[in-house]
Amino acid sequence: MANYKEIQGFPIQNLSSDPVPYAQELINNPYAGVWSSAASMNTARLRVGSAGTPSAALAFGGAEPGYSAKTESWNGSAWSEVNDMNTARRSMAGTGIQTSAIQGGGFQNPTPGVPGNTNLAETWNGSSWTEVAEINSARRGAAGIGTASGSLLSGGIIPPGITAINESWNGSAWTEVNDLNSARSNVSGTGSTTAGIVIAGDSGPGTSGLTETWNGTSFTEDADLNTARAEQAAAGTQTDAIVFGGYTTTNIANTEAWNGSAWTEVNDLGTARSTLGGSGPSGSAALAFGGGTPPVTSATEEWAFSGLPPSTPAAGYSDAITGQMYYNSTTGQFKAIKDGGAPIGTWASGGNMNTGRREIIGLGIQTAALAVGGTTPPSTRTAIVEQYDGSAWTETGDLNDGRTAMGSSQRGSVTAAIAFGGANTGGEVATNESWNGSAWTEVNDLNTRHYRTTGNGTQTAALCIAGSSGVPSPPPLLALTESWDGTSWTEVNDLNTARQQLGSAGTQTSGLAFGGLAPPSTVYANTESWNGTSWTETADLNTTKYAVAGAGSSNSEALAIGGNPPAKAETEFWNGTSWTEVADMAIASDYPGAAGASSNSALAFGGNTGPSSFSNKTEEWTAADFEIKTMTTS
Repeated sequence: MANYKEIQGFPIQNLSSDPVPYAQELINNPYAGVWSSAASMNTARLRVGSAGTPSAALAFGGAEPGYSAKTESWNGSAWSEVNDMNTARRSMAGTGIQTSAIQGGGFQNPTPGVPGNTNLAETWNGSSWTEVAEINSARRGAAGIGTASGSLLSGGIIPPGITAINESWNGSAWTEVNDLNSARSNVSGTGSTTAGIVIAGDSGPGTSGLTETWNGTSFTEDADLNTARAEQAAAGTQTDAIVFGGYTTTNIANTEAWNGSAWTEVNDLGTARSTLGGSGPSGSAALAFGGGTPPVTSATEEWAFSGLPPSTPAAGYSDAITGQMYYNSTTGQFKAIKDGGAPIGTWASGGNMNTGRREIIGLGIQTAALAVGGTTPPSTRTAIVEQYDGSAWTETGDLNDGRTAMGSSQRGSVTAAIAFGGANTGGEVATNESWNGSAWTEVNDLNTRHYRTTGNGTQTAALCIAGSSGVPSPPPLLALTESWDGTSWTEVNDLNTARQQLGSAGTQTSGLAFGGLAPPSTVYANTESWNGTSWTETADLNTTKYAVAGAGSSNSEALAIGGNPPAKAETEFWNGTSWTEVADMAIASDYPGAAGASSNSALAFGGNTGPSSFSNKTEEWTAADFEIKTMTTS
């Protein structure tokens, strides 16, 4: 039959299975990390020191519960006892590799005249430990970062309290350098002496989720862990790390992954524990061993990823091509690939904005977009405008008035657009500015002040939709819709449901409005469709959300991106009838900006990723829109 149809002029391939595009294969076989059990240590212990990689690690010292000097070496499959430390102790900071490591401080068995906290330091050369210059401040529960020839020892306990002291090792001596911003003990650290990270710990009154990054000179506070803890372990680098185990009010198994700007909960350890050892070069390869469960454990677990990495070349995967016809020899069916169906797509990292911000508006398409205004830390309403060329952002002409939470002609371009409403330093405004590719010019204002509004359309044909009004005080919610003809605004038919911080997509004659908030706590999933004259309630989002961004060309196809509460990574696709959840963003975000002419190609940028965490990250959405249909042969 297939050969006959080819003779008749219908090109049909003979395939043993349906084509699977690369984007679908990523969904079918997701890349994810998981912990698996490995051979146990020879001696169970807690408060153990650690160094190395998942295939070549060291475990030293600790408590059995007695004070230990034992050292064990891991070869990727089993632990072997090697030469002991010179002085038995626990809660020391350690770092380095299996053949070259350093450890300092800790707590040794207290005897009359000998304090428990110690300032001892020892280096490992692959076969034995040697005492070297002592640290300046005797302490325990500090973090170790770096290598045997260059390291940091940060935080810890110096009785009667905790400390922020940070010391640097140059291979021969310790020097005090800039402190942590927040004193903490039982912390973990990873990275290098020029790009390190210190995480969580005891802050005095309780456990902490603080993350501080080190640039070689000083520490900067960054996004917090999702679960505050102490006595955890860490592995990786300043931009790619994981934290695992620890103590809250009980021992936990929680694992979190760090991408350089935010923490994400991932798969838990098999055994909940604290005061464990950990080693590894990245957030995708690590080793966890020992610790207290209670009781003391010798359990070892390996963290590794399986599935198809997003960076895998698409070559070698069948791609579904619209219009393709084929015969599936396994099912005995003729099939064709047509337009339609939910887009099977993925998010990929793009270039970072120069200025992180939230409540930002977006204009244009994935390869040529504008990020306009918004809020910068701590709460500045900014006039900054940046332009994206498909790989990097460049600052361009600022707004005349710093504003946040505006509406925009989403389908406007990098040479022709408008931005309207929002709030400046004095409150809600009706200001409307027009962009010509190099500068903004004030044009006719909205009829009503709109704040936390949204918009659709182009520079000459746009809608301003809902939000909060600036008059009277407190501002009331709006269902108001205003239409722009390139010269002035005219009030048209209202939304059915008044709300603010909603998302939108489409044009002046065919659009959507979805989600939103009625303060203080009513969050909507409502979707309304605009036909150029009036709004009609249609199928709801799958999840109630506000502070959501939108992209798309009409009321028949759109994306709802991110949102709150809490910050969401969700993406939903609208096919004209209903919403379908598709692939999540890598970073959960609310109040992001978005741009995109269709649901197959979009851009999301900025937003809020956590408490006072203003993002500069960009993600690019690419999707193939297709559907496989079985054909009849009669």
